[in-house]
Amino acid sequence: MNNKKMAMTQKTSGKERNLELLSPILRNNQGAKLTLTNYGASIVSLEIPNKRGELINVVVGLDSVKDYQEVAYHPSAKFLGASIGRYAGRISTGGFTINNKEYRLYQENGVHLHGGPEGFDKKVWEVESIDYSTNTVVFSYLSRHLEEGYPGNLEAKAIYHLSDNNVLDITYKAVTDQDTFVNLTNHAYFNLNGSNNILDHSLLLDCSEYLEVDSKQLPTGELISVTGTKFDFLEPKNLQSLANFGLIDDTFIYKTKNGESVNKIKAKLVSPVSGLQMKIKTNQSAVVIYTPENLPHWNFKNQTKYDRFPAICFENQNYPDAPNHHHFPSSLLKVGEEYENRSVFEFSII
Repeated sequence: MNNKKMAMTQKTSGKERNLELLSPILRNNQGAKLTLTNYGASIVSLEIPNKRGELINVVVGLDSVKDYQEVAYHPSAKFLGASIGRYAGRISTGGFTINNKEYRLYQENGVHLHGGPEGFDKKVWEVESIDYSTNTVVFSYLSRHLEEGYPGNLEAKAIYHLSDNNVLDITYKAVTDQDTFVNLTNHAYFNLNGSNNILDHSLLLDCSEYLEVDSKQLPTGELISVTGTKFDFLEPKNLQSLANFGLIDDTFIYKTKNGESVNKIKAKLVSPVSGLQMKIKTNQSAVVIYTPENLPHWNFKNQTKYDRFPAICFENQNYPDAPNHHHFPSSLLKVGEEYENRSVFEFSII
């Protein structure tokens, strides 16, 4: 079976509609396997052959699709593998202004996070198409005008493609009928060992600056050089340093800017244990690197056990809080334009 199904009910604009939770599975000719769910247009698992030819799951996921719905509202919800929207990251002051009109968003202590409490990660997306000949799944979701406070009816798509050379391609697209702010991303947690932790991994980031933040993790508007800081990954650095400096939850600025091609490697993660390396390419201008110190004791895929510093997220996106920092690259999507965020994750043996 390439699709697992279960039923659920979701409220939309005060009404309930019956929806079906689906779990499309894509396989390539090298044995790699990508499992998805339309709950949050999320990655459930990504199994890649390691240096010994064994399949290991390199994305932290839960054991069943229904588990995603159960943990989504957990106080320590981690957005496992989910599509984030309408706006990834933090927005300050509880809102923004478009065309001289103010829009208010849900906030906690002056911070709006990841599109609000009912963001894209908690929506059941339509499975628009599954093409096994090209190993492509397309999810779609219509975010209605003023959902979570955002203007415009936004038609969003999440497109997943698994190639025969072990490349995962994730593309987000969106169009709107009113000018609105959009910043989508994927929140997958990577561990190239398939379990335990990432402290033996090495990380390279083609980023010479990062965003300064205040006590609420909101950007101050200043860009800081990574030189001489714990954020300097211009050359590969072992992540054992996390044990000394603590978690990373910061926005790094790529040297190449938004809208450029995805031909240039922007980041690389390597595990000497599995022999796997993951090269990342994207058309986005920034990446939020998140390395949680711990994960809740959830029912993980295949009963996998994780230790301190279990995984790393590469949330390719525009700058957080760009709507309130006019010198940041604009995240305004205008009527007649198409938003596109494309990230490519290339897996190979070192």
